[in-house]
Amino acid sequence: MATGPDYSARRSRLTRSFKSAGVDALLVTGLANVRYLTGFTGDSTWLYLSKSATVLISDTRYETQIANECDIVDVDIRDARKPMKVAVSEIVKKAKPKRLGFEPAHVTFGQHADLSEEITAAELVPTGGLTERLREVKDKWELQQIRDAVHMAERGIAVVRSGLTLDQTEQEIRYILEAAMRSFGATGPGFEPIVGVGPTAALPHAHAGDLSVSESPILLIDWGAETKSGYRSDLTRVFVTGKPSKQMEKVYNTVQEAQQAAIAAIKPGVKCVDVDTIARNIIADAGFGKRFGHGLGHGFGLEIHESVRMSPLTDQVFEPGMVVTVEPGIYLPGKFGVRIEDDILVTRDGHEVLSSVPREFDDAIVEFLA
Repeated sequence: MATGPDYSARRSRLTRSFKSAGVDALLVTGLANVRYLTGFTGDSTWLYLSKSATVLISDTRYETQIANECDIVDVDIRDARKPMKVAVSEIVKKAKPKRLGFEPAHVTFGQHADLSEEITAAELVPTGGLTERLREVKDKWELQQIRDAVHMAERGIAVVRSGLTLDQTEQEIRYILEAAMRSFGATGPGFEPIVGVGPTAALPHAHAGDLSVSESPILLIDWGAETKSGYRSDLTRVFVTGKPSKQMEKVYNTVQEAQQAAIAAIKPGVKCVDVDTIARNIIADAGFGKRFGHGLGHGFGLEIHESVRMSPLTDQVFEPGMVVTVEPGIYLPGKFGVRIEDDILVTRDGHEVLSSVPREFDDAIVEFLA
């Protein structure tokens, strides 16, 4: 059984990257990054980190919570009379870094202006992606959390499928799925589930609406669970709930072939773009190239979209411990869409498919409705 996270070791790994980033310290403001480095699950809290100082900057609402959740020695609890910029400035004056890194993706223009005005003893330096790059490779404990999230999601979808009826709407299916995952231990869905019947399934990020299962033979569900530790899963399946057309079957089988070919190519040292190309070429050769516009997949963990990317634009290479989705799709506007998505762990000598919901076309047919 994997032990809990070693937050101190995570912070030490991060500080070792400061020299190459050209900074003496880092102001961590992304909520997921703060959680990854400290275990704190609240908000409105920043982390000042250097080789000699670790200070969690929060407010009185979270004083007790921080004491219960975090191994941080130094905590700066401010009240309503002290704004965050002043708290940070006081720490910088005491710690005396010459170059203070900040996370440009998690600092607003207004916050940067405030910090620049208040902090005069150090140069503010944008250092994007330092913590995110650490989070790309999961440790044993994180992998167990993700496995749990996958298992919760799979049990949830089994409940949905076993109780599926023709008169259920997209929204009703979403609520049943969310309740089922919670009953199996999830704190909730990993993201808003996408439930699409027919034309709605042709919208990659559709919101569940009022279409009922009876209105098309195609039902797409993109869902995941979130564990108590904050880790998530991300899966997609298409269910055939009536008599499919030949085009529907062709599209489904094309997507399934593209997905399996891409998964088979995943191993350490392989370029993410090359795996994306494998799936994209299969879909293009079948005549649907213009109907697959998004990337093939992405990393996930504490957030549902993390920095590993499979797309035509990425320059990343797979490493052991990365966990990614593989989710090719074909979308025919006004008709239907098909996407098949699984969660994949990159291992030392290849990969492991973490999700086990059947994905062949015959498996997709809901027999009692067909």
